[in-house]
Amino acid sequence: MDTEAEKVIKIAGSITVDELAQALGLSVTTLVGELFKNGIVATINQRLDFDTAALIIDELGMTNVKLERKNTATKTTDGFRKELSDHAVPRPPVVAVMGHVDHGKTTLLDTLLHKKTVESEAGGITQHISAYQLKHDDRLITFLDTPGHEAFAAIRQHGAMLTDIVVIVVAADDGVKPQTVEAIKFAQGANAKIIVAINKIDREGADIPRTMADLSQHGLQPEEWGGDIMMVPVSAKTGENLDKLLDDILLMADVEELKADTDIPAEGLVIESHMEVGKGSVVNLLVTGGELKVGEFIAAGNAYGKVRTMLDYQGKPKGKAGPSTPVTVTGFKELPSFGDRFLEYMDEKSARRAAVMNAQAEANAAASANVTSTDLLRMMSTSDNSEVFNVIVKGDVLGSVTSVVDSLKMIDSKGEVQLNVVATGVGDVTENDVYMAAGDNNTVIYGFNVNVPTNIAKLAARDGVAIRNYKVIYELLDDAKSAMEDLLGEEIVETELGEMKVMGVFRTTKTELIAGGEMLRGKLIPGAMARAKHDKEVIGEAEVESVQKERIDAKELIEKEVGGLMMKTTKKINLQVGDRLEFFSRETRKRKLD
Repeated sequence: MDTEAEKVIKIAGSITVDELAQALGLSVTTLVGELFKNGIVATINQRLDFDTAALIIDELGMTNVKLERKNTATKTTDGFRKELSDHAVPRPPVVAVMGHVDHGKTTLLDTLLHKKTVESEAGGITQHISAYQLKHDDRLITFLDTPGHEAFAAIRQHGAMLTDIVVIVVAADDGVKPQTVEAIKFAQGANAKIIVAINKIDREGADIPRTMADLSQHGLQPEEWGGDIMMVPVSAKTGENLDKLLDDILLMADVEELKADTDIPAEGLVIESHMEVGKGSVVNLLVTGGELKVGEFIAAGNAYGKVRTMLDYQGKPKGKAGPSTPVTVTGFKELPSFGDRFLEYMDEKSARRAAVMNAQAEANAAASANVTSTDLLRMMSTSDNSEVFNVIVKGDVLGSVTSVVDSLKMIDSKGEVQLNVVATGVGDVTENDVYMAAGDNNTVIYGFNVNVPTNIAKLAARDGVAIRNYKVIYELLDDAKSAMEDLLGEEIVETELGEMKVMGVFRTTKTELIAGGEMLRGKLIPGAMARAKHDKEVIGEAEVESVQKERIDAKELIEKEVGGLMMKTTKKINLQVGDRLEFFSRETRKRKLD
């Protein structure tokens, strides 16, 4: 075999370390070692995105290997959906709604749900975290609501990976924003079909053609202009065209021929999990294949259990759930993580074995299951002498913990401060958290929607441990950014003020210099610093004590004015006629992260 021939590796959206090692013909140990050298503690099942895989291949010097993005007719959800059999049956579309924080995404969903609730059953649709269903023309549509702030970018990305269709909401009076572009990229990266809801058409200033033009600049060409993207002008406030939006979603589902096998072991994804008194672990799942039934054994990540109870999206008991169905189950012995794949097993022993194997494989993984190219590049560029900011994150549910941790990692310190997640967990801040934080310098415990018992607060105060509890993630991120800025220390900032051509030197001593000249540009004020230059050579620095114009003290000299100045020096400066004085201010500022 010609080892120098180019080898093409096709991946859909991400690839595990194990799969990449096999494709490259390397041992997993070798690949994990290469990741470790670049600052990534990886496990065999950890997923790498396309750009990260390309970076590692480049680091390995494999010039004969080429990566290509795989566009499959059968889309993957987190890379595990199989090719369909001849017995596959139609399934409801799974739709994520994304968009800029102020463009009406939440209002659109609320209006849809309220409208369909009124038309269907009394009692309404109960939203379970982020997944729910509605009926349109006697057909089900599963919706995933994705948070609207960039802080939840990681969760939005998971949301896109779970879905068949992404509805991107863009305000007709505001146009494309950075979060809109982010949503487009996520949807394209997940191979999801895109429908654009041009919202707020009832507002003054709404400009649908301009909005379409903006979207076309980002690769979304509307059908009206010969493209392939459905764009539906809607008003979430008045309800205008919402039925057409749902019609288009079902039309796209028909075109895509969305199907799934039901005669296979049930599989799907964890979309939320938390603990409830009297119930234990309460886990929200999205079934993607097979049929999940009460009494079956399942494993997700390092957790396993028997499905004790199962509720549908309305909170009603459900005996079985087919593909594209969101359900809430109890029975897990531990909490699985957001985004974990779940699988059905024949018996408890098999489920437990799978969970143990997953736990061993992911023992060194951080809170996030994926390594992105941004993470890798940041870690590769982090200098050995950078400051380290240690954090422990506690949240009310695992989805919150994942969101907080991934959002913290998005704070860009340009390698000068390294954020280190010491530990994460679900539930209130505990004594163990405080002891762990006390053992490391600069460790802050961040709580998100949790309680800090009085005895724990006293223990933390005694040991000098900072516990910062928040209910709004943006405030938590602002605090973390500020703490990281404190580690950066201060910087000296110089601001250019002006320049003078020296026309006379009247007095020169070790501590004093009196001269006069013409301002060439800018201005001169008392208190400014002066840098004396002979040609291009700096011959000394001094502080301007006073300024005179026509032998009278002045507040400033401006361009083309002639005047004199007295400067305080620490050593003699041999200033001559024809030299230049550059004036500037110098101040010490707290360094900021961009």
